[in-house]
Amino acid sequence: MNYLAHLFLAQPHPDSYFGNLLGDFRRGVNVEQYDVAVQAGLANHILVDKFTDAHQSVILARQLVSPVRRRFAGIMLDICFDHFLLRHWNTFSAESLASFSQRVYTGLAERHEHMPPPMQRMVGSMLNHKWLAGYDYILQLEAVLDRTASRIRFRHQFYGSIVEVKANYAAFEAAFLALFPALIAHVKRHSPEKRPEFRELM
Repeated sequence: MNYLAHLFLAQPHPDSYFGNLLGDFRRGVNVEQYDVAVQAGLANHILVDKFTDAHQSVILARQLVSPVRRRFAGIMLDICFDHFLLRHWNTFSAESLASFSQRVYTGLAERHEHMPPPMQRMVGSMLNHKWLAGYDYILQLEAVLDRTASRIRFRHQFYGSIVEVKANYAAFEAAFLALFPALIAHVKRHSPEKRPEFRELM
């Protein structure tokens, strides 16, 4: 899952937003320096990723990506799943996207100074450019995929991966729709953030 989905599956609290995004920036970071509520959010991020990676619909969707780009299939699907969450937002949320996004932006801004530097840069760009609603259309999705490709530091063939998405759009969307309700239910049952000791902090 990518940023929007991780934030959607977080608790409505700045520490949870921080922790749930920290999962992509935890390498080399001493996470014990953060409050337990942030650590619980990080644990929730890991729970979400493990469930997603093991889900049969995701495993099958990855196999649809051409061999030349298959090593990046997970990244591609993560981004696509945020796209599909935007497209199906009203199916999964009673709250408007605008209201949700503003609450998240406010919460992340409150914790911005405490984030690791790479995360500060990413979140700063997210806040400045209002990323969360930024790739509900194919052209926007293409830009996000290629921007992600530009951050890969070794030679690769991830650029132009929108052709994979267009070729498999219906199958990727079906994979998301099979996964996401099950993922929501899994988080509700098993999220570390649901434990009483963490809920009292929020």
